[in-house]
Amino acid sequence: MRFRLSFFQIVLLAIFVVSCATKTKKSPTKSGVKKPITKTEIKLPPKPVVQLNNIKLPEIKREFRAVWIASVANINWPSKNNLSVDQQKQEAIQMLDMLVDLNFNAVILQVRPSADALYKSSHEPWSHFLTGQIGLAPYPEYDPMQFWIDECHKRGLEFHAWLNPFRAHHSNGGAISSESMVRKSPDNVVKLKNGMYWFDPADDRTQDQASKVIKDIISRYDVDGIHLDDYFYPYAEYNGGKDFPDYKTWSVYQQSGGTLSRADWRRANVNKFVKRIYDEIKAQKNDVKFGISPFGIWKPDFPAGIKGSSQYDELYADAKLWLNQGWVDYFTPQLYWPVDSPGQSFPLLLQWWNDENTKGRHLWPGLNTVAVKSPNKATEIAREIEVTRQIIKNNAGEVHYSIAGISKNYEMQQELKNNSYKDKVLIPETTWLTSKPLSELNVDLKKQGNNVVINWTKNNDALSYVIYLKYGDNWQTEIVSPQINTKTVTSSSNGKKLTTVVARYADKLGKLSGYKVVSVTI
Repeated sequence: MRFRLSFFQIVLLAIFVVSCATKTKKSPTKSGVKKPITKTEIKLPPKPVVQLNNIKLPEIKREFRAVWIASVANINWPSKNNLSVDQQKQEAIQMLDMLVDLNFNAVILQVRPSADALYKSSHEPWSHFLTGQIGLAPYPEYDPMQFWIDECHKRGLEFHAWLNPFRAHHSNGGAISSESMVRKSPDNVVKLKNGMYWFDPADDRTQDQASKVIKDIISRYDVDGIHLDDYFYPYAEYNGGKDFPDYKTWSVYQQSGGTLSRADWRRANVNKFVKRIYDEIKAQKNDVKFGISPFGIWKPDFPAGIKGSSQYDELYADAKLWLNQGWVDYFTPQLYWPVDSPGQSFPLLLQWWNDENTKGRHLWPGLNTVAVKSPNKATEIAREIEVTRQIIKNNAGEVHYSIAGISKNYEMQQELKNNSYKDKVLIPETTWLTSKPLSELNVDLKKQGNNVVINWTKNNDALSYVIYLKYGDNWQTEIVSPQINTKTVTSSSNGKKLTTVVARYADKLGKLSGYKVVSVTI
């Protein structure tokens, strides 16, 4: 059915349309002239301060700078076994403040010197070296390892827990009581001629105990690394040059049909343990690094001309295999000899180990900072640091034995602070391990006279923050501790205005977070 409008209806509809169109127009002012729009009425969006697009930032120098702090026989900390809790804490803080001042970035503290604990453990007794009596807790009770972890992390220092896996009791470890593991696990412990007690590495109970202790530490403490030293089977001199008394486990192995020689069987025991610990750490917390510091010579004549003891034949430690297989995250051969030593050349040994590093793990040699044979220890250690940088090139580093070689040697402190460790650096990135995704930091800027105040959000995973400042075309960078989340900088430098700010954080694996580019418009 068609619908038709009459002429009259068409006219009415036209009038209605014109009327509606007129109402939508802005009404003129009383004078008939439109009122001008003032600036206060204009609401434009603010100029963007944060741009999400990344830009090329300067590289941050990286190097591992660590010290060993030995508790066995009260070598370093605590300096005596009868110090009060406050004295223990004071000693620790003095050491850490010195390390920060010298631009170190890691601490390796001995927390299990001989089947005992410098922390609260349900598996092994309190250490004699902490309180003067095996099994006696500090009073008032506190957890020394937790204290060290907290104090390290607030200063931007990594904390590595150092354990001796097979020593059951040290000859300076006081009277053996019912609390000692020598009494609690007598069937897999042997006594050596020098008064030491040693767990038999071939006994499953020995390896299970060490594994249990390490897993317990990782589960309860925020450690950045687990560290083992060079003591596997003991040095021959510990037993007066006589063979290690492991006839019980060796007999069991032979009776079970084992075909390896006794030396190969011992090496197989240690290899099994090293591989086990590496795998267990990675299964439990993938971002905890595992490091070993073996004796610096694998075998004499490796490389050619090297003389000295053989860890392969004496300690039954095939450390070359561990490095070749990548069963460590960092490897710290104890290269305790001078650069110019004819039989134990520091550069030749380091180059040899570097050539064996087929998996690309961190290679950070141990330096004998406390007793290197040289007329001038500070100059010699500086040379060794420089040689390490030349051989390792990227992501170099070293570990100093021990902190006493620094804390008791003012010349060494001055050399490190003014030359070798003049600038702060980041921990080298451990690229083959994974951590949880790193978030971007929110950054806020405020003008304060001729300065700019930078504030950024804190992140609990930060071991340190890196601040990038761009003046004109030049970048300036600074590494700051995780306690800090604000910084005041000048708005101009050398006649160039501050144009760009970036804040990032580094986690325990040395990984840097993403970032937002902040344009300075204030």
